[in-house]
Amino acid sequence: MSIRPLYDRVVVKPLESDEKTSGGILLPDTAKEKPIKGQVVAVGKGKVLENGQVVPLMLKVGDKIIYGKYSGTDIKFNGEELKIMKEDEVLAKIE
Repeated sequence: MSIRPLYDRVVVKPLESDEKTSGGILLPDTAKEKPIKGQVVAVGKGKVLENGQVVPLMLKVGDKIIYGKYSGTDIKFNGEELKIMKEDEVLAKIE
């Protein structure tokens, strides 16, 4: 990938939400919720502390995560919808 986030930021590719309910009803695009799951596609070097020390990130490329509905900044890069967010906006890592 040719995008590299700075410091403690990560680039996330949102995973698509379900197109059907558990009962089998198809949802139109307007009724779908914003995605809250994604896959990390790039990570920065780490958080820089006041003393200049760099703390590496806990996340790595390929991790699947859960983030807040309105977290990060939406961007379009090479035709893909992506999000750039700080690592502390990530709520959980899916294992």
